Amino acid sequence: MKTPNLHINQLILRCKKNDSAAQMEIYKLYYKAMYNSALRILKNEFEAEDIMQESFLTAFTKLDSFKGEVAFGAWLKRVVINKSLTQLKKNNRYQEVKLEVIPGEPVEEDVVNYENLNVKSVMNALQKLKDNYRVILTLNLIEGYDNEEIMQILNYSNENVRTTISRAKKKLKEILSKDTNRINVV
Repeated sequence: MKTPNLHINQLILRCKKNDSAAQMEIYKLYYKAMYNSALRILKNEFEAEDIMQESFLTAFTKLDSFKGEVAFGAWLKRVVINKSLTQLKKNNRYQEVKLEVIPGEPVEEDVVNYENLNVKSVMNALQKLKDNYRVILTLNLIEGYDNEEIMQILNYSNENVRTTISRAKKKLKEILSKDTNRINVV
């Protein structure tokens, strides 16, 4: 299991010496995952491609800031996500919604029957959400960030993250329910 990490670490050392072959190898290892992360946030193939490439350039120029505290892929994904969010805000498509949350208000979690769901229908429903809901669910459910990490990425309070995730999940469930009912009626 240490061989892939050792290989990546060797590639990173070579990249720090501006070895273009090592940079290309790292690019080939990560570009699909980074493109998909950008696409889920931006919903635009061309922007996602641009952001992905820009992120690699940034990563290669700032490799000295990579301390190895997290896996290189996680560090690179954070660069992609930050750049994607910046682009989304630049396009004025993402309205940051700071919610006023009543302290101690319980966050409702509904039980869902997942038997009739498939990945494609969930991803399609996710794309129908407004940007702030789609972004926060993408970070949480797809990219795997916990609430504290999302707080840092989006500069939200803990309560705001929890409430927004809860509301986004509720809206996603509504969309999935409507889509499922429409399919069952046809």
